[in-house]
Amino acid sequence: MNKELFDKGMKIRREVLGDRAVDTAMKNADDFFMPFQEFVTQYCWGEVWGRPGLERKTRSLLNLAMIAALNRPSELKLHIKGALNNGVTKEEMVEIFLQVAVYAGVPAGLECFRLARDVFSQEAI
Repeated sequence: MNKELFDKGMKIRREVLGDRAVDTAMKNADDFFMPFQEFVTQYCWGEVWGRPGLERKTRSLLNLAMIAALNRPSELKLHIKGALNNGVTKEEMVEIFLQVAVYAGVPAGLECFRLARDVFSQEAI
């Protein structure tokens, strides 16, 4: 493991997803799952999210669309929260999820709206 990239990734991961989400993920990682947490933190958050080519808001917009199209509801809820932290508005999410409905199917779009509404109510937005 590259400690420098891991530390960079952990910083970005906490800034985007929040301490509670990251602390829960790390606390729940046993010996079997910890290598995956290290991998995600180092490569996803440190290497890719840490690149200068796109702003975090843009990365969040992309993530919402891709995760929604892949039908990953748990990750989508997490990234909806992260997108809000990165400045994505509810209005922008409406547009993203309508686009998802057209290109990935209406059921996928419907699930996006349901999950986002849940997150908005939990976060009092």
